[in-house]
Amino acid sequence: MSKGSGKADCFHCGLPVPPGSDYSVEIDGKAQPMCCRGCQAVARAIVEGGLSDFYRYRTEKSPQARDLVPEQLDEMALFDRDDLQKSFVRQQPGDRREASLILEGIVCAACVWLNERHVKSLPGVLDFSVNYSTHRARVSWDNTRIHLSEILEAISAIGYHAHPFDPGRQEQVYKRERTRALRRLAVAGLGMMQVMMLAVALYAGEAEGMDAGLRNFLRWVSLLLTLPVVLYSARPFFASAWRDLKRRRPGMDVPVTLAISAAFLASAWATVTGKGDIYFDSVTMFTFFLLAGRFLEMGARHRAGQAAEELVKLLPATAARLEEGGERRVPVADLAVGDRVLVRPGESVPADGRVVDGQSSVDESLLTGESRPCRRQPGDLLVGGTVNIESPLVVEIEKVGEETVLSAIVRLLDRAQTEKPSVARVADRIAGWFVGALLVLATGVAWWWWQHDPAHAFAITLSVLVVTCPCALSLATPAAVTAATGALTRLGVLTTRGHALETLAHASHMIFDKTGTLTEGRLSVAGIELLSSLDREQCLLLAASLEQASEHPISHALCREAETVNEAGSLLATPGEGIEGIVGGRRYRIGTAAFVSKLLSTTTGQPLPGGVVLGDENSLLAHFTFTDPLRDKAREALDGLRRLGLEIELLSGDEEQAVQHIAGQLGIHRAQARCRPEDKLARIRDLQAQGAVVAMVGDGVNDAPVLAAAQVSIAMGGGTQLAHASADMVLLSEQLPHLVNAVRTSRRTLTVIRQNLGWALVYNVIAVPLAAGGQIAPWMAAIGMSASSLVVVLNALRLRQG
Repeated sequence: MSKGSGKADCFHCGLPVPPGSDYSVEIDGKAQPMCCRGCQAVARAIVEGGLSDFYRYRTEKSPQARDLVPEQLDEMALFDRDDLQKSFVRQQPGDRREASLILEGIVCAACVWLNERHVKSLPGVLDFSVNYSTHRARVSWDNTRIHLSEILEAISAIGYHAHPFDPGRQEQVYKRERTRALRRLAVAGLGMMQVMMLAVALYAGEAEGMDAGLRNFLRWVSLLLTLPVVLYSARPFFASAWRDLKRRRPGMDVPVTLAISAAFLASAWATVTGKGDIYFDSVTMFTFFLLAGRFLEMGARHRAGQAAEELVKLLPATAARLEEGGERRVPVADLAVGDRVLVRPGESVPADGRVVDGQSSVDESLLTGESRPCRRQPGDLLVGGTVNIESPLVVEIEKVGEETVLSAIVRLLDRAQTEKPSVARVADRIAGWFVGALLVLATGVAWWWWQHDPAHAFAITLSVLVVTCPCALSLATPAAVTAATGALTRLGVLTTRGHALETLAHASHMIFDKTGTLTEGRLSVAGIELLSSLDREQCLLLAASLEQASEHPISHALCREAETVNEAGSLLATPGEGIEGIVGGRRYRIGTAAFVSKLLSTTTGQPLPGGVVLGDENSLLAHFTFTDPLRDKAREALDGLRRLGLEIELLSGDEEQAVQHIAGQLGIHRAQARCRPEDKLARIRDLQAQGAVVAMVGDGVNDAPVLAAAQVSIAMGGGTQLAHASADMVLLSEQLPHLVNAVRTSRRTLTVIRQNLGWALVYNVIAVPLAAGGQIAPWMAAIGMSASSLVVVLNALRLRQG
């Protein structure tokens, strides 16, 4: 009911219900008033979906639903068009599709719960998750069973607005959050300064003597100045504590709310009655320092979250498409595979493509962390978002929209930010138990002092509640993880899983693949030994025809060497062994000698060569050898890892001679050649059985199983998408020395977390007995608690320097 009016407020949005209207909806057996048909429809959708618990868990009223008009529903239908979806929807095998959305109207964790439960229950929706920090959602669905517009309508039906992710709107969300936090902080700061000045006068008056009327006047002014701090600035603490209590999971805002409300109510009572002490200075100071600490933490979180947004902003809005009539400026969303675009110096490449004309240098620093410009010429690949520096380039588009490298990176960042590392989960659990123990302790202290000195029982209990607030415990871990993740992203090391930093810090072994990992992976054909009557060009043609669909570096080398490629049918790749297919009606194999020899109808009678062999059902046809240079500073990187105490191993599917040559150059004492994926897997499991924590570095499709099996895995930036999807981190810069930085940063992150937890422990061990013994006044407790929170947050922010 509205205060003083006698009229009911809408149970859904909180606005007044118009006189004479009846839009009530039965929720949990009771008819609840609604202000309009929109709120009525939303409430019915929630109840009929079996989600009425939302109304018990929410901490704020929901947005009004009357904004949902037919025009918006028509607009949603546009999002089903394939030409529009290509810019923000990722096509997956089959009819599965995936998109990133922004949700408007999220005000609390209950909103996240409601949306996830409601959308996941829709037939055809395969997954739906919401990031509360960024208000972004990722949805995947079966397009044969449900369309995107139906999902958007379902979200609207429960009172929220969803639309495709747009960096501009995301920035607006961040801006609104920062503005609200700054406003609350400013009100608390102004209130604190004014109340502190009055408090000094009251303390001085108490010591020197003060007229009772003036004393009461100053108390009343302090009360009025504290009111906006409590009712406005401290409101998020009350809302969070109420939510925690309803879920029966006390969080750190419960003691905060108890302390603020108890101190304020007691002080207000003392002011009204003119008896007892007041604590308005402690209330305002406590609120201000708490808000300041959380504002710093929010800044670190936003900066880490903005890494993805900055990547998206790398793409230009328009591109110069070359057509028959000349150059035409078109939106990037209108580009299609096969289009040719002109990229002038200073412009960004609009999508992934290949240079077909021109030579220039390209700045990839924002994408990979590589500060030096990279030379690009006809035939070279360009990643969308990189910047052309010197001269014009003509680029043929190969990937657009969600298929681009940039979109894949943003998806991986999204995944990392929605997962919480185990150390953070442990800290949360500890904070939960700590809050429970704190409440028991405060009750015990209050009882004891009430029995021995009732006059000081309240002030001492208040000091205990304030001084032991577990803010530092709960803030420090996420601040450290987000700061470290952001620093590594800027360095070109993308963290894609929440546990990656923590596990990498504990790694004892780092295992490398060879081709494409320790070496450049840009193989070139060094020699061709002919084993039949076919000539060199015929053998190259057959080999390239079989390898044309593969992403392996050997395939690229053979295709580059061959002048033409024929169509091949029934291609079947066996990971770690080779490829079989039919070219010109005959069956061929290319791969290891053992793999190819299984196709022979008779034994050859000749020794089988190593390396890559081509053969048909009758005989071996050719033997190919390749060269592959080491990556720049590979030796320096491995030496750095050894100095950090890691054991280095090399597992490769290549021949013994090539593997031992690389191992000798890099000083690797344990190197295993001719490894199939199952051999690498067996070695990793053997190490794990001995208690090792294994970090695997690889790049290819055949590395995906071992990347998934290792405790922490790192894929090279130029590796396959399957390797990226299986890895916990991606080395976008492809600079091996950055692995050393990654290990150091991960260890520093754990060190900072331990320092913060240790600081919180030491602080409480010292402060709690003093507070319980009556040696700390409430205002001192407020300063001590707030200072402890600021110390751990500032300590965590040191990780931003990398």
